[in-house]
Amino acid sequence: MFITMKTERKLWAIIVAGGSGSRMQSDIPKQFLELCGKPILMYSIKTFVDACEDINIVVVLPSSHIGYWQELCSCHGFTLSHNIVEGGDTRFQSVKNGLSLLSGDGLVAIHDGVRPLVNTQTIINCFCDAERYGCAVPVLPVIDSVREVSGATSRTLDRAALRLIQTPQVFDIALLKQAYEQSYKPEFTDDASVFEKSGHAIHLTEGNVENIKITTQIDMIVAEALKRK
Repeated sequence: MFITMKTERKLWAIIVAGGSGSRMQSDIPKQFLELCGKPILMYSIKTFVDACEDINIVVVLPSSHIGYWQELCSCHGFTLSHNIVEGGDTRFQSVKNGLSLLSGDGLVAIHDGVRPLVNTQTIINCFCDAERYGCAVPVLPVIDSVREVSGATSRTLDRAALRLIQTPQVFDIALLKQAYEQSYKPEFTDDASVFEKSGHAIHLTEGNVENIKITTQIDMIVAEALKRK
């Protein structure tokens, strides 16, 4: 069933794009690599605009990448409106910098810039669930067998009790800002972990299988095939 987004609240998306090309074995940061002729980051931005026409976009970039991104936008005729914020030394600080631009009541989606294949329905579903529950985190079931390693030993985990985490993770703005007032901890691997540490429950929402995070050359091959299909 296709769910549409109906809310009076202001909608934001903070797209974090601070990656390098090291694991891709590229001199170009992975968010700027071309996927079917366009930089990956442009797809990520456009899908949010397609899902929610009036959404406000914030792109978080390292200071050294901002000029290059602006050149890419000019070269590709990319004119979708977005604000640019300088990132920090950690993803935690980068998201916090993005949140500093937000004001008033509303909902904010935090998304990895290198997840260009998130579909509009996943975005809409996450906003709808966050409107109801205060947050929404897209997940997929684990289909492979999983083992937990401890030193020289390991043990099987029940995959039925596990989920793979995706983005966008959507939150009530005021609650997420409050969560980001706490000090950074190494276990903060995503926004849900920050939100949960501040005492809030996490609501899980169905993600989409194509919503892969492009990190390696194999990911790029898969993304190209999915995009062309």
